[in-house]
Amino acid sequence: MPLSPDAVLKDIKAKKYAPLYFLHGEEPYYIDQICDWIESSAIPVPDRSFNQTVIYGKDASMGEILAAARRFPMMADRQLLIVKEAQEIKDIAKEDGRELLKQYVDKPVPTTILVFAHKHKKLDTRTSLGKELDKKDYLVESKSMYDNQLPRWITELVKEKGHSITEKASVLVAEYLGNDLNKISNEIDKLLINFKTKVEINEDTVSKYIGISKEYNTFELQSAIATKNVLKANRIVNYFEANPKSNPLIPIIALLFSYFSKLVLAHQTKDKTKQGIAAAIKVSPFFVDEYLVASKNYPLEKVIRIIGFLREADLQSKGVGSTADDGQILRELLFKILHV
Repeated sequence: MPLSPDAVLKDIKAKKYAPLYFLHGEEPYYIDQICDWIESSAIPVPDRSFNQTVIYGKDASMGEILAAARRFPMMADRQLLIVKEAQEIKDIAKEDGRELLKQYVDKPVPTTILVFAHKHKKLDTRTSLGKELDKKDYLVESKSMYDNQLPRWITELVKEKGHSITEKASVLVAEYLGNDLNKISNEIDKLLINFKTKVEINEDTVSKYIGISKEYNTFELQSAIATKNVLKANRIVNYFEANPKSNPLIPIIALLFSYFSKLVLAHQTKDKTKQGIAAAIKVSPFFVDEYLVASKNYPLEKVIRIIGFLREADLQSKGVGSTADDGQILRELLFKILHV
């Protein structure tokens, strides 16, 4: 079982280092975090000139990398070798290259910390190399985060930085920035620069410093649709139409599709308690009340029809069977949803 990035970071912060780390997966945030922590803490500053090396995968073969890893540290207890963009190592996809690394994994040099940052895709763990790395606890997988996990992650990130954030604000950030953890972290850092003391981030803070309108966003559109607040929903859609660059149509359709797909699950789940619905649709119990209201306003048969409208709008947005502009498509979609 691959190690979790959180467990590895905990050890590194406690200055407990393994001789080898093979970091891989689709989410680069934790790969960067682990590399940065090791790079800034594993080797004392006076020893780094001769004992800390960064290699880029496209510039080296596996043999060259492992030859560097087998060198002894110079007047120090250990050396650090980080291989960034390891997915581009010339022979990492070839049997010879993988066999060389497998042999090293079997007997790593104890005075070397060797780090492979294999970004944006997984190593095939079914291969003999993958199995050996896993067996020795050198394999660390950084998985993409599901949308429903993002608000909690944002809350924990802000807490780690010594501040707090309201639940609604964390959802707003997640919805606006998507599941790019590096982007979220950078935006939170830029926001917090504006405060010298501990702060609770709320919707006003997010609106002011990240540039998300607290009134005109897809989160508020979903809420207006759920409660059948026709006036509010139309105001938001009019705002989207007037600001198309900041509110592109396809992501709006995707978010509404996700929302109504969860509403299907809310209808079908047997456990109708808040906790049961929250578990079934994978959202915080904080938001279940809105889904309960929406389920009354939109019975299951209507939800199924709405999902059909969303699929149709998605095709139209891509130029299939329609010459309407994005604003027209969205207004027509909203009318169908509210009057189904």
